Amino acid sequence: MCGITGFYIQEQSNHLLDALDTSVNNLKKRGPNASGKYISDSFRVAMGHSRLSIIDTSEAANQPMHSLDNKYTLVFNGEIFNYKSLRKELVSKGYEFRTNSDTEVVLNLFHAYQNEAWIKLNGFFAIAIYDHSNQTISLARDRFGIKPLLYSYYNNTLFFGSEMKALLPFGINKDIDEDALRMYFSLNYIPAPHSIFSSVKKMMPGQNLIFDGNKLEQKYYYKLEPKIESKLISYQNAQKELYKLMEQSVADRLVADVPLGTFLSGGIDSSVITALASKQVNSISTFSVGFKDNSFFDERTYARLVAEKYKTNHHEIELSNDDLLLSLEELLEYSDEPFADSSALAVNALCKETKKHVTVCLSGDGADEVFAGYNKYMAEYKLQNMGKKEQIISYLAPIWNFLPKSRNTPITNTIRKLHKFAEGSSLDKKERYWNWCCVGKKSLVDALLIQKAKNSFEEKRQELIAKINSEKGINDVLLNDISLVLPNDMLTKVDSMSMRNGLEVRVPFLDYRVVEFACSLSEDYKINSTLKKRIVQDTFRKILPEKIYNRPKHGFEVPMLNWLKKELNNKLTNVYLEPTFVTEQKIFNLDTINLLLKKLHSNNPEDSHATVWALLVFQHWYIKTFLK
Repeated sequence: MCGITGFYIQEQSNHLLDALDTSVNNLKKRGPNASGKYISDSFRVAMGHSRLSIIDTSEAANQPMHSLDNKYTLVFNGEIFNYKSLRKELVSKGYEFRTNSDTEVVLNLFHAYQNEAWIKLNGFFAIAIYDHSNQTISLARDRFGIKPLLYSYYNNTLFFGSEMKALLPFGINKDIDEDALRMYFSLNYIPAPHSIFSSVKKMMPGQNLIFDGNKLEQKYYYKLEPKIESKLISYQNAQKELYKLMEQSVADRLVADVPLGTFLSGGIDSSVITALASKQVNSISTFSVGFKDNSFFDERTYARLVAEKYKTNHHEIELSNDDLLLSLEELLEYSDEPFADSSALAVNALCKETKKHVTVCLSGDGADEVFAGYNKYMAEYKLQNMGKKEQIISYLAPIWNFLPKSRNTPITNTIRKLHKFAEGSSLDKKERYWNWCCVGKKSLVDALLIQKAKNSFEEKRQELIAKINSEKGINDVLLNDISLVLPNDMLTKVDSMSMRNGLEVRVPFLDYRVVEFACSLSEDYKINSTLKKRIVQDTFRKILPEKIYNRPKHGFEVPMLNWLKKELNNKLTNVYLEPTFVTEQKIFNLDTINLLLKKLHSNNPEDSHATVWALLVFQHWYIKTFLK
């Protein structure tokens, strides 16, 4: 697990060679254990690396790494879990190894198979390899976008890096992409291949780029395609297969030469990972977070049940609102692109404390998107299979629209959900999906941004929801979430916050064999009228405490509304949204901002705090990027 950076330019530039050092240094939090760089004899190709040592922690495994014949040079961020079997295959072909690292396996695998190597890798990765003889550089990103890789390409010049902060020292153009800005205020994040800058793209999951100094070729070595649903496998046999696949996936992800543990929230997914890991590792370390000022979201009681059952080395991390506010400052300073998923605050605080004990942690991320665990999937299922109750909720849409809505109390939150459900019932499936993905409604975003929406935005929006079809079912919804929400929101949040703290997080539910198996199953194996994530719950019921099943699921909510009205109000109104500053920016409509602030302080705030938070995050980024 590391950070990578580099470039391939047309003419030697001493400025860019100096910038390489800054670029590598900017990635130091991702890789605090070692750093290195490679510069070609022509000075046109350069690669940099910051290392978080996980497998083979010796200096011999540092990067950039060169092949024995000096034909290839590699920088690599990630872990390959099948590297031992691949190593055996390569040894049988005559390849020699100087290290015990997975890095050298990737290097020799590329030597043997070129760009056909990527499909053989089981793991998560962002890789750059330079072929000295052909003078080509190849970039690859893992199947589901667990690891990030950004690039900037113009005038036959290529820059790449694990994060935006790795590209900035090279002097890339910083014109804001208007379509990406609109995506941000719609979704709270900017999805690949887009970024906040017009000059920078994010590589797509499963993508491979090849640059020879004159032409950039873009390929996909992997695409998750919808499979023909079949009930040839019985539900009972499907459970057996899932158990076997998950058991293997967890075992694969326990390989490390550093201390290792699991996140344990008390929910089903992290409990499954912990239970399976405990069968492989005695007294594995587990980490749970509790919220001192918000007992409703404190699930440590349920986490303890699993920890006690499997006799783990359990750690409880108690966070106060002050801790989360401190995490807010850290998040804002670290982020190099606007990202407004506020749950990143808790992830950062958890990773910060976990890093004090271990360097690698397994998590249950991905299970909800792959196996239908979110409330929105149940809402979609019930809309497609409407009973009298759902019809009444939809019929009462004018009433829900009139009543106060917010996340601040149980009653107003219920009204908010009923309103959203009724609103969705009037839309077709594709637009309903987009509406439920969005934090900012189209009318609000249109009013907020001075720049009118371009035709190109609608084209890009349609590409983001292209997997949604008009047929009855939710498997297409899951497939679209795996390509949109999972890599660009959930996995971005975990990668950014874990790497900020030098912690590697592994996600067993996103082993490609598990995901492909899930995609082959009929939707009723995943969800029915009473149960979400059905096959996961049923498969592992025998190995988990019954009490963790018989309770409501509480997603963590940061007390953002109260913060914006109190602790953050002064800086919000006098710095970030100060009228003169906003007017000079020529990005936002000041009247709309004033209406949002008025709504925020009213008795019916609805989701105004989400947009105001997105504004705060953007403004902090803007000041840091353009005014400092």
